Amino acid sequence: MVLIETERLYFREIFESDDADMLELDSDPEVHQYLGKQPISNIIQARAQIQFIRKQYAENGIGRLAIIEKDTDNFVGWGGFKLITNKVNGHQNYHDLGYRLIKRYWGKGYATESAKAAIEYGFSKINLSEIYAIADINNLQSKKVLEKCGFICADVFDYEALPHYWFELKKRFQTLHNFSYF
Repeated sequence: MVLIETERLYFREIFESDDADMLELDSDPEVHQYLGKQPISNIIQARAQIQFIRKQYAENGIGRLAIIEKDTDNFVGWGGFKLITNKVNGHQNYHDLGYRLIKRYWGKGYATESAKAAIEYGFSKINLSEIYAIADINNLQSKKVLEKCGFICADVFDYEALPHYWFELKKRFQTLHNFSYF
């Protein structure tokens, strides 16, 4: 089932059948450059990641979603929200916006397009009052995407022994984008 739709993309749950795409995404060292530099190396690990995400759907009612290119029906990556229950930078039980794209889809504006759609969904359909995101301070592309989406960099903090930006976005009373939700 399509949960979010933009002009070029749609979001759906991540399924077990996405294992080869998840392997392509998360085995790429460049994709993991700012994510702890620990890419996966086999299909078993990809399947474990999918099970972890699907467990979040069941336990939290929310989790990262597959981002699919409409024209080709290709898996582009994942995006959306994850409920963070452990304490990070003094915050706990908050919704973290994230996105991760297969390298061949970089530079097409998909990160910004998908992040904006997820934000709108979070405020309009999930009724979140605020959304948070973090990015390694060396990941300038992610910082740029988050700033384009209206996030404010509120802090720099150490996350897993590396400096990261802490971003915040508060709900506004009006919506600025035109996305479809199902």
